Amino acid sequence: MEPLIVGILGAVISAIIGTLWYARSTPMGRWHMEYLGFDKLPEEERQKMIAEAKPKMWKSYLAQFFLSFLTSVFIGFVTSYTVQNGGPENAVYFYVFSVWFAFTVPMVGQNILWGTSGGSLAWKRFFSDIFMNLITYFIIAFVATLFF
Repeated sequence: MEPLIVGILGAVISAIIGTLWYARSTPMGRWHMEYLGFDKLPEEERQKMIAEAKPKMWKSYLAQFFLSFLTSVFIGFVTSYTVQNGGPENAVYFYVFSVWFAFTVPMVGQNILWGTSGGSLAWKRFFSDIFMNLITYFIIAFVATLFF
């Protein structure tokens, strides 16, 4: 039951961190807007596109919430399994780091490699995305250790 609670809390944490990380006022948010091509649009065109996207955004947020929930449930399960079987809590952070390094980093890299980003923007996006995930995973792992 606890991994499901961690899953829900982790999905909320992920949404909060993602919203702050990719805000227009941050370098990562500006890189993201550049990747989407918003930096080249006039303000009125940008606002028009945002207004058109708003009615459908709940679907994107719901899908992202579900994907974050899956990751968070896994972190909750790993934490539960580790601690309940006598493993130290700090081992959870090693497992989370290992999963991030072995799976998240290559997947983000593949998306950028085969996507439309190029040059320095590709590197900015790569490092922004992987470190946002790492920070999110560690915060979720910390919350999970509070349950077990």
